[in-house]
Amino acid sequence: MADRYLSFTATAPGRLLTRRLGLPQPAALRRWTPEHPTLDGHLLHLTAGGPSALDLAPVLARTGLPGEPEGPAGSPAAVVLDATGVRDVDALAGVHTALHPVVRSVAAGGRIVVLGAPLDASDHHQAAAQQALEGFVRSLGKEIGRGRTVNLVRLTDARAAGSTLRFLLSPKSAYVSGQVITVGAAGAGGTGGGSEDGEGPGGPTLPLAGRTALVTGGARGIGEAVAETLARDGAHVVVLDVPQAEEDARRVAARLDGSALILDITADDAGERIAAALPDGLDVLIHNAGITRDRRLANMLAERWASVLDVNLASVLRTTDALLAKGALRPGGRIVATASIAGLAGNAGQTNYGASKAGVAGLVRSLAPRALAGHGVTVNAVAPGFIETRMTAAVPLFIREAGRRMNSLAQGGLPVDVAETTAWLADPASGAVNGQVVRVCGQSLLGA
Repeated sequence: MADRYLSFTATAPGRLLTRRLGLPQPAALRRWTPEHPTLDGHLLHLTAGGPSALDLAPVLARTGLPGEPEGPAGSPAAVVLDATGVRDVDALAGVHTALHPVVRSVAAGGRIVVLGAPLDASDHHQAAAQQALEGFVRSLGKEIGRGRTVNLVRLTDARAAGSTLRFLLSPKSAYVSGQVITVGAAGAGGTGGGSEDGEGPGGPTLPLAGRTALVTGGARGIGEAVAETLARDGAHVVVLDVPQAEEDARRVAARLDGSALILDITADDAGERIAAALPDGLDVLIHNAGITRDRRLANMLAERWASVLDVNLASVLRTTDALLAKGALRPGGRIVATASIAGLAGNAGQTNYGASKAGVAGLVRSLAPRALAGHGVTVNAVAPGFIETRMTAAVPLFIREAGRRMNSLAQGGLPVDVAETTAWLADPASGAVNGQVVRVCGQSLLGA
């Protein structure tokens, strides 16, 4: 369903009226297209807290954004602030000094990425200063406006963060803001035949070339968008869905030159059947299938509770365990599950759904280090907020409008926003990103 308020505020009368009434003024977001794969403008690289040990120049050069031009410079499309050297409260003044003069000049739809260091458990001053960056980033994201996003990346190795910076400094991350992402050391999450810097044989243009990706619930909605995006990036996509959605699943698979796999993901033997259908193995497993059966707890029948927990959580656990046990996920593999902000922040009428999606986050955080150590596979999750789908189009008007406006970008996201984030986590070059739950919510005002 079209967001008529967003369209209205793009007109001169709409801008005037909403400004006078103090109403949200969302900016139209520019997402990735083949014709415009990068942001428009240059990249400004700043430092706070003294000299940095990061070798950022070659990594930033691969974002596709030119450095600061000589002579008079226009609005930067993106700003990267290296604050890894901030070790005490006094050094935090450098964050203000660096960004205060430029924050207003960042182009509409631009990006600010702050780079921080892991918290040092042996130095509470450093830990306090670095934790302060999280509050700073999330606060700036809520005030910056004009479709601009602000994120924090904690890292120790610039090369390991290459895919993450390419994602966050591109139109692909249009609906990701206020996030804190931790990147481990280079060499984590084996690439399974990729190049030394973690990229697959197709490079950054076709990072999933030669890889097989399975998308559960891939016949429609967000799952279909994920399947399309992974295919765009070079993967052979297997679209898995229930028998009731067989026609749609086969249609999507045929359009993407992929395959369809028709089965109920809640079946006890679903993992074994997937492994049998893919005897050569699997590189990317996307747990997208999910359902809602909303009711307040006092009115919720046990059947409604059980069905949601079974589809959204138990099937993810069973299938993942079976595929890992059978070695069906090749070294360098990626598992990306779908959580939700309902699981992170809660939502009235969704105790079953919230429980299931919080469980997905717990699965990711527990399994990630063991899957990496034992199988060379990373495990992450995306947590969508209000996404414009057929399901949200059926939500009552006022609730739908609240869902759209209650985030820093003052609008709903699109299925492709979840798909782009999933594709970044599935990238062979994202092996140092593990155990993360990344919200795709426009920095929802619900929760952190």
